[in-house]
Amino acid sequence: MRKAARFISLLTCGALLSGCGGLSASSGSPAPITVMTWAPEGTKATNMPGMPAMAEAYAKYINAKGGINGHKLKVLTCDEQNDSVAVANCVDRASHAGAVAVVGSYSEHGASFSAALETAGIPYIGGYGITQEEFASPVSYPVNGGLPALLAGNGQQLAAKCSKVSLVRPDTTAGDQFPGFLDAGLRNAGKSDATDLRAPDDATDYTSAAQQSIGNDASGQCVTAVLGDATATFFDSFRRLRETDSGTGTEHAPRAHIASVLGSVTQSTVDSTGGGTSPLEGALVTSWYPPAADTAWAPMKQVIQKYAFNDDRIDANDPGVQTTWIAYTAFTQVVASLGHQAITATNVMRAFGSAHGISTGGLAPPLGWRDADLLPVPDLPRMVNAKVTYQVVRNGRLVAARSGFADVSGTLETTPQ
Repeated sequence: MRKAARFISLLTCGALLSGCGGLSASSGSPAPITVMTWAPEGTKATNMPGMPAMAEAYAKYINAKGGINGHKLKVLTCDEQNDSVAVANCVDRASHAGAVAVVGSYSEHGASFSAALETAGIPYIGGYGITQEEFASPVSYPVNGGLPALLAGNGQQLAAKCSKVSLVRPDTTAGDQFPGFLDAGLRNAGKSDATDLRAPDDATDYTSAAQQSIGNDASGQCVTAVLGDATATFFDSFRRLRETDSGTGTEHAPRAHIASVLGSVTQSTVDSTGGGTSPLEGALVTSWYPPAADTAWAPMKQVIQKYAFNDDRIDANDPGVQTTWIAYTAFTQVVASLGHQAITATNVMRAFGSAHGISTGGLAPPLGWRDADLLPVPDLPRMVNAKVTYQVVRNGRLVAARSGFADVSGTLETTPQ
């Protein structure tokens, strides 16, 4: 999973306003609220086609209910192409269309899109959490703790089981940020830093990296892989490793326990790699959200069933789809609070800046973006939610390893930058 260069780097009628875009107040028929959702599709890196698809399904759902305060929601989608120029072009298109926000999107090119959004004055609501800029840009309003929270949480989750940890991560500038967060979680529990193993995130075989990760395969050894779409390939290579016991002459699979984080491993990943016989059986997984089988996801699944039944881009188990649902849920509540005020990008940002206690139906802690809600995490001043969930793959299903959320804000606040 290649990340950005420095990882952890809305309601009345009227004409579109120039500049930030939006709706002006008048006495005519309510004009639509225009937003954009972007994500890469069909690239060699991590793809998120379910995010714009979920945004379109959400618009159908909310419009069938009468829209937001009577205003239809118009969703523009853009293929970000995993390209810094392409995502800047998406911002330009959003600005010219009068979009008042970019909602629930994914891009690894944080420096490019955040600068463009800041210039256009358009807020970024509930991005995936993949780049540092999502937690630093003044126009960003995140809904989760991104990869920093996942990695710190993974370190804490592994500390209870492992005496030694190996981290297999992308050999990229963004990947260089991963060890610091994972190690912070390990240190918080009194454990030593992980062995840092770099690997390409687009390989078709990871035998060498898998062999390095197990070392002497001693008791208590754990391997956590965070390679995005390539993580399943890594664990397939890992499973194929066989060693001969010097005492009995019999072969055995690696004893090292395996782990990962949401996005690199999902229920769909487990299903596609064998379900109960998947190499991911027993893996410890850190997530932002409850397991996909949790009843809190029922509203989202009902919307998918009714408004996107034939859209195979949408997988309810996909964290990108889940994040988009949460982002639009928050967006709708905050924009509805504007009442009869003009819906402009500026007013949307102002509303988010004063929002607090926004409910996502238990999928995330109550959200707010007031100054008092911002966490004192070094270099990540826009972070408001650093809570994660601990899961485990059991009988081919991702299930809760413990109930509720674990707060890793304290760990992140002390992470060396």
